[in-house]
Amino acid sequence: MSRVGVVGCGVMGTGIARLCAFHGHSVTVVERDKDQLNAGLAAVRDWLFRRMSKGALDRPAYDSAIEGLEGTEDLDDLADSDLVIEAIAEELPAKAALFRQLGQICGRTTVLASNTSSLSIAALAESSGCSGQVVGLHFFNPPTAMRLVELVTCEGTSESAIESATAFCLSIDRIAVRVKDSPGFIANRLLIPFLFDAVRLMEAGVATAEDIDRVCREGLGHSMGPLATADLIGLDTLSRIGEALLSELKEERFRPPDSMLRLVDIGRLGQKSGSGLLLGEKTDGPHEATGPGNDCGEKK
Repeated sequence: MSRVGVVGCGVMGTGIARLCAFHGHSVTVVERDKDQLNAGLAAVRDWLFRRMSKGALDRPAYDSAIEGLEGTEDLDDLADSDLVIEAIAEELPAKAALFRQLGQICGRTTVLASNTSSLSIAALAESSGCSGQVVGLHFFNPPTAMRLVELVTCEGTSESAIESATAFCLSIDRIAVRVKDSPGFIANRLLIPFLFDAVRLMEAGVATAEDIDRVCREGLGHSMGPLATADLIGLDTLSRIGEALLSELKEERFRPPDSMLRLVDIGRLGQKSGSGLLLGEKTDGPHEATGPGNDCGEKK
């Protein structure tokens, strides 16, 4: 799996591209917004340079990573990829349309993976026209710090695609957990109601946002509190995930809290916008999200 394509140059796409380049894969990033593409590639190059400066990469490895990194606005440039990872907005129609295109562009041996955190892999596989080659690779934010990947398979997924996806995860020093295709998989099926309950506690005035997070860190042993986690993930992303799970499972615990939806409406999305549940009013432009840890699990 030496040639990896990444579709989408937002927070997750950029993080996945960093991780793949760091571990020696040639990476082609596709993004239709030219400014976002250039900004994302610059962020990847800057991150790789900082890893070299800290001794995590030697100069030859850094030069090879930079040489193997490219960006494009044209999906056709992914035709020769061994693996393509989709990391666009968490919206099924958009993802299905993309997989339909990828199924026509890529070779029959290319593994097509979605970074979706909640949507149906079976639906994306059907859209692709090559269902045996489609898997879910749900990375966690930020991908360079969080080692878990949910490897999602459905009934038609081929053993060769599963083996290739597993080998890829090992090659980037990630822990792949096999999950059957089901709304929310494991992590978000458990996490989303927990985050929403924390927001509702804040709405009800039970405690301050800071104290709710402090209880979860100090009392429950969590590395981040739920409200900080929500800001890190993105309130817009969380709202879309909650709405998708609510539609599939018909359980009110997945309904996004009203206060979160109001913040999304006024552009307070969390770390990506500079303001959210814990973060104050927006004072500057978007900045890079940081999470629990600042490396990519590489051996020093």
